[in-house]
Amino acid sequence: MTLPIVAIVGRPNVGKSSLFNSLARRRVAIVEPTSGVTRDRVSTIITHGKWAFELVDTGGYGLEKSAALAKEITRQIEEAITAADLLIFVTDVRAGLLPLDAQIAEMLRHKKKPLILAANKADTEKIAQAAQEFFRLGLGEPLPVSAQEHLGRLELLEAILKKLPQVAPPEAQPLKLAIVGKRNVGKSTLVNRLIGEERMLTSPYPGTTRDSVDCPFQYRGQGFIAIDTAGLRKKRKVRDSIEFYSIARTHHSIRRAEAVLFLLDATSVISQVDKALGKFIESQFKPVIITVNKWDLAKDAHPEEFEKYIAAHLPGLSFAPISFISARTGKNISATLHLAQSLAQQANSKISTGKLNRILEEAYRGYAGPGPGKARWERYFMARR
Repeated sequence: MTLPIVAIVGRPNVGKSSLFNSLARRRVAIVEPTSGVTRDRVSTIITHGKWAFELVDTGGYGLEKSAALAKEITRQIEEAITAADLLIFVTDVRAGLLPLDAQIAEMLRHKKKPLILAANKADTEKIAQAAQEFFRLGLGEPLPVSAQEHLGRLELLEAILKKLPQVAPPEAQPLKLAIVGKRNVGKSTLVNRLIGEERMLTSPYPGTTRDSVDCPFQYRGQGFIAIDTAGLRKKRKVRDSIEFYSIARTHHSIRRAEAVLFLLDATSVISQVDKALGKFIESQFKPVIITVNKWDLAKDAHPEEFEKYIAAHLPGLSFAPISFISARTGKNISATLHLAQSLAQQANSKISTGKLNRILEEAYRGYAGPGPGKARWERYFMARR
């Protein structure tokens, strides 16, 4: 049975991402005092007792400077609300009831969805008493919580589960697939193609994606989690803490992934950012596919020549297979997913100690030995770590 979906909504800076992280009991979404940090729908699976649900964080209504981007963020919020089985409307008890809160409440009232009103930042009992002001919204009794201090977390979880169908967590673990690359290489476009919906914001402007976002999907009966990551650029050009966290999240996404799609842009040269990211992937010993995107736009390019070009500039990843795709048209994406499955299975296969030592013995026999006057190396024993 599909997990029920719970969406967190509210105006900017009420602590939606902090509450999301508190319920998840780990730092999933970037938390910053800057408005508009969360843009895409960030989700994770929450298990409490015997039951589970998918929790979705959304961007804040209003205050986005770019009109085009504000429209896209609003669309993402609307789609999250439509898909949700339950809404958590987060307000800020310290700031009090603001006109934008009332505006959002009116919009949610027309959605006719089950709803929990959470009054966040109730860090003390005295502050929590001010939550009664939000009764005026006409959405029921507000539940005082403090995402920062983790106060009211269990009460909120119990309230959520009372309003949802009881669904056990999935038995089979999905394959985590990190999608990484420099800015504007087409990562979010690829994720949208994989999951079959416009879940990730895409635009011609660099830096649209700021966080690492988990997006579950199915492929030939196999569960996947596509991890969309922020586009990277040179460290000396990192302007603020949001970009700093984006880099850290990309590295963390690679470490926790079971396979990595390392996207290159077929229409641009391999940059220092590409090389640095390639070295990091190499250092993590991850199954990786060098995925050349926008191949439909590289009219005069030939795969053999491009492979030689990649080998010359990314020698540390010479072991990695190369796939030429178009995230925009869907070309060769199915074959790339199948290859990622195969690599992940190989990486997780277990080899007995006896077989390892037979391989070592064969390698020793095939070794011609050192030159004159040099010590011959000795073989001992090979075991699994």
